[in-house]
Amino acid sequence: MSNIWIGVSPGPLMTRVLAIAGASETILKARLSPTPSHPRAMSTLLEALALWHGTKVRAALVADERHEVSDSTFFREAFLDFGGPLYDLEWVPARARRRHRDIDGVGDFRDLRRLLLFEATR
Repeated sequence: MSNIWIGVSPGPLMTRVLAIAGASETILKARLSPTPSHPRAMSTLLEALALWHGTKVRAALVADERHEVSDSTFFREAFLDFGGPLYDLEWVPARARRRHRDIDGVGDFRDLRRLLLFEATR
């Protein structure tokens, strides 16, 4: 199995999650509530994908400003744990995003896909 790359992009209305294996296979695309209900929700999601696919996960938490992360429960909980044997989690500054139509029911994920492909080829 190829490496798994996950982009998590929290926003005021929803958190977008995109997981890809290799350069072209989308394995998970989701819109979740803006903040998780449990402090270990993100680490559990990343661990579950690693266990499901039998490979370590590389995850990027895409946020606008690093100093804003401490104000949000989502970020505060996420940055207590940067990874372990099943996953690595990095903070990545968000770039300006363009709005796109919601075509397939879960919205546009091109910005996360570009970020993951860029990180995978570094």
